[in-house]
Amino acid sequence: MLLEARGLQVTYGPTEAVKNMSLHIAEGEIVTVLGANGAGKTSLLKALQGVVKPSRGEVFFKGQSVNRQSAAWRVRQGLVLVPEGRQIFVSLTVHDNLLMGAYTRTDNPEREIAAIFDRFPNLAKRRDMLASVLSGGEQQMLAIGRALLSKPALMMLDEPSLGLSPLLVQTLFKLITDLNRDGLSILLIEQNTHMALATAHRAYVLELGRLVLEGSTSELASDPRMAAAYLGT
Repeated sequence: MLLEARGLQVTYGPTEAVKNMSLHIAEGEIVTVLGANGAGKTSLLKALQGVVKPSRGEVFFKGQSVNRQSAAWRVRQGLVLVPEGRQIFVSLTVHDNLLMGAYTRTDNPEREIAAIFDRFPNLAKRRDMLASVLSGGEQQMLAIGRALLSKPALMMLDEPSLGLSPLLVQTLFKLITDLNRDGLSILLIEQNTHMALATAHRAYVLELGRLVLEGSTSELASDPRMAAAYLGT
């Protein structure tokens, strides 16, 4: 198993953001975690990445417990997060933003950067411009490109379609599918339930920090509870 969480609990003071959550992701999978705002999805990602320390439970990556390991160590092992809001460096150029994604590497990343520019021609046209001039969709592609420079085994995406136009959402989810076909495993946190279920292989559904549904996306798409709560039917 590539990533596994067992009995994960995340608390902020008296508030339990994630309650006894277990999940797993195999190599080659796209897995999505769904839920409304405040369901605990981002807190779950932060615990998996090592940004916050779970109060209970254990996280395993590539078969090894990583509870005692830092977020930077997990990145070096291939566990990479694309955060909500992109968090690109707007005062740096597009090219320098990509270089920041390679900070854990000791080799020259320029070949991979060239491949990123081939995949995202709009970024190539703006490689020497400040990232602040990019559109929302271009910023999201830059954030994903920066994460790819870390050579991820598992990429975790937190609300990647947030704020994007419907056309760009389609482009984004095609990119996610293409990356997966290239061999990248993906954990997707997403409020666009229709697109997430159409793209992922399996899904988990959180409500107020607790796991309430899990299964293949085809099973969940036909589940009456899912349809009533998240699919508008």
